[in-house]
Amino acid sequence: MTTYSTSKPDPEKQPGGDRYARQICFAPLGAGGQQQLAAGRALVCGCGALGSVIANTLVRAGVGMVRIVDRDFLELNNLQRQVLFDEQDVASGLPKAIAAARKLATVNSQVTIEPVVEDVTYANIRTIAADVDVIVDGTDNFETRMLINDFAVKAAKPWIYGGCIGAEGQTMTIIPGKTACLGCLMPELPPPGTTPTCDTAGILGPVVNVIASFEAMEAIKILSGNLAATNHQLTIFEMWHNRIRQLDTTKLLEAGTCLTCVKHEFRWLDGKRSSASAILCGRNSVQISVPAGGKVSFPQLAKKLASVGEVTHNPYLLRVTVGEHQLTVFADGRTIVAGTDDVGIARSLVAKYVGS
Repeated sequence: MTTYSTSKPDPEKQPGGDRYARQICFAPLGAGGQQQLAAGRALVCGCGALGSVIANTLVRAGVGMVRIVDRDFLELNNLQRQVLFDEQDVASGLPKAIAAARKLATVNSQVTIEPVVEDVTYANIRTIAADVDVIVDGTDNFETRMLINDFAVKAAKPWIYGGCIGAEGQTMTIIPGKTACLGCLMPELPPPGTTPTCDTAGILGPVVNVIASFEAMEAIKILSGNLAATNHQLTIFEMWHNRIRQLDTTKLLEAGTCLTCVKHEFRWLDGKRSSASAILCGRNSVQISVPAGGKVSFPQLAKKLASVGEVTHNPYLLRVTVGEHQLTVFADGRTIVAGTDDVGIARSLVAKYVGS
């Protein structure tokens, strides 16, 4: 993993004194809580709309290590709601995790930031999440959330779920052994096509900031040793209609029927429910994954594709345009095919131009 940090300046010698003075003045946190934050380790899964706000908040708050994992690259339409990035970041062609880490390293040199350009799967989640104290959800799909839930419950790690669409969002803090888990709330995923997506419902930036800030606040409580202050309800914000609802999930846990936290069946973590492809929300794009273990040689692939279309690459990804489609290949072998939401077409293009 690449680590982004610089020499640690003495905060007392910086203009304005100690950067955390205003946080420490908040009595429930105090100096002791700030020290615990500095020793804390957080994993932000996904660095798009939610994740960019979460990562920004945790780094500025002084969380000692923030690991950012994201599978995607930047596009212009991200800037409407993804607060860490600017037009130059889009032009750079960098993956989101790398661009975020570079930006945040200039914000707080006292924090270690670890960007990971990978898709979170059952094959790598143990490596990515084993040494953190809290996992914060910045993902855009329920398959990954159910995988995180499986891992967190099995490893007894707290995690914070969050999601939003349109002008509505919801979040829930999950403390394994004490609260209901995401499996209690959602025993099965909704059938394809039955829930709104970014394509059909859109998304407004303010609800992203609200949900992400709520998630970051919960992470700060956990990392600062204030576990008792965490919210154990499902909180729903309907910002267009000016409504906030909180639902008690205690009865879901007490029902004793959850396959995950009660019966300890970890179907997502065991790989029984994993998928090798994913339609990316609001993107007209499909991600095709490959078995773990392979690494792509970009110079070799660029040479292979030179006669197909214009090829560009950097240390993190390679792009080639083939007709109306653009293929973006990552070092771990994943390929995002833009210009279609048909998995069959995407697979055919990957097989034809990238291979296995």
